Amino acid sequence: MLEKFSAVQMIDVRIPTSDGRELALTRYTQPEPDLKLLLDRLKLVLPAQPPPKITAAQAAAATPV
Repeated sequence: MLEKFSAVQMIDVRIPTSDGRELALTRYTQPEPDLKLLLDRLKLVLPAQPPPKITAAQAAAATPV
């Protein structure tokens, strides 16, 4: 059972925007069908995916002075 749960991973996806900012998406991988069945049987629900964040750190560094 623990082996099945270890397949779910949290990942950070960072996408640069055309204006120098960065779109940051923290996501977990979707469970495989056998893990989904196990979650359903245990009456467990994965938390909702968090909303994306836009950071301006790169924009500030890229702005000429």
